[in-house]
Amino acid sequence: MSKKLESWVDIPSQSDFTIYNLPYGIFSTADRGDRPGIAIGAQILDLRELSGTGLLDDLKMPLGVFKKELLNDFMALGKPVWKRFRDRITSLLSTENEELKPFAERVLVAQSEATMKMPIHVGDYTDFYSSKEHATNVGMMFRDPENALLPNWKHLPVGYHGRASSIVISGTPIKRPMGQTIPADASKPVFGASRLLDFELEMAFVIGQETKLGERISVDNAEDYIFGMMLFNDWSARDIQKWEYVPLGPFLGKSFASSVSPWIVPLEALDPFRIDNYPQDVEVLPYLESKGKHRFDLNLEVALAPESGQETVISQTNFKYMYWNICQQLAHHTVNGCNVNVGDMCASGTISGPTPESYGSMLELSWRGQKPLTLAGGEQRKFIMDHDTVIMRGYGEKEGIRVGFGEVRNKVLPVD
Repeated sequence: MSKKLESWVDIPSQSDFTIYNLPYGIFSTADRGDRPGIAIGAQILDLRELSGTGLLDDLKMPLGVFKKELLNDFMALGKPVWKRFRDRITSLLSTENEELKPFAERVLVAQSEATMKMPIHVGDYTDFYSSKEHATNVGMMFRDPENALLPNWKHLPVGYHGRASSIVISGTPIKRPMGQTIPADASKPVFGASRLLDFELEMAFVIGQETKLGERISVDNAEDYIFGMMLFNDWSARDIQKWEYVPLGPFLGKSFASSVSPWIVPLEALDPFRIDNYPQDVEVLPYLESKGKHRFDLNLEVALAPESGQETVISQTNFKYMYWNICQQLAHHTVNGCNVNVGDMCASGTISGPTPESYGSMLELSWRGQKPLTLAGGEQRKFIMDHDTVIMRGYGEKEGIRVGFGEVRNKVLPVD
């Protein structure tokens, strides 16, 4: 292990935002408009103010990107620039470097004083279905317990094109969706509020480089196009989805909302947590053959807090339970020539582990409502109720290095 990094900025114990992380976000305060920043400890490094100090001039990059209210233009500069910039920020925040200290009051803002905003413009959003355990559980519930996985599942990363306009930042209230459902004892659909509202614990990666229509991204260089990762809650109305999804798949049961954590963790920050790819037991076509370590050992949890009660952790799982890795997902996404743009987002699909407490949705945790969960205050849940708050957290930790994602927290509001 290389020399341990330390920062002159105070970093609380068990902080997600160590000097090994340095995630990007967009924030504002009472006296600062929307702008890019980097989380360090309980502070935010204001990149707009930093760009005016002269300490970034040697990078020979267009510093005007930090005058923008989104990160898209910065991401578009490409991986070599991302790396040089990250190396410089790491140096400026390290204990051995005194250059930034005189500007500390100008460039550092307390996270407690900041409001986080959507960090990117998301042009397109794709949701995959890449956890073998999750796909198996769903197949057992709704199809054939003996043949839970569909014939194509181990041959390609299943996915669908979702709704980008309804991706919202942590803290945004989620209104219970309305739609058509069909009661178990009915022959005709009815209209009303979803009764089976669910979360889906996912991770998302953000595209940082565009391709042209007809161009394919290979599995070997896919990471050159991926800027970083975020926590992702793909809200789901199970009853609406059940009625509508045959024959074309998810629509209104998904498009009403997805929510993300405010910080984009650079892919490079996750290097310490790389592990071997999932042992796939069916030979895949050459364009999906992935070598190296493109899977990540990241601890994930979901907590639920009723309006009048305390928070209860209801799921603990890990991002390593992904049969298809992010490189395979992106290679498959573009193999037909589909172009991607800066800011596009791809979500992993629900992340479930092999044990009941590691399932990544209420559908699985309560097994279609047959096994209600008991919360800390004694209340029970089969699905998400009005005024419940769902909180997702994630981090990697190894050999004294901790890199976390913060949290994505959203409260469910009733129909007006």
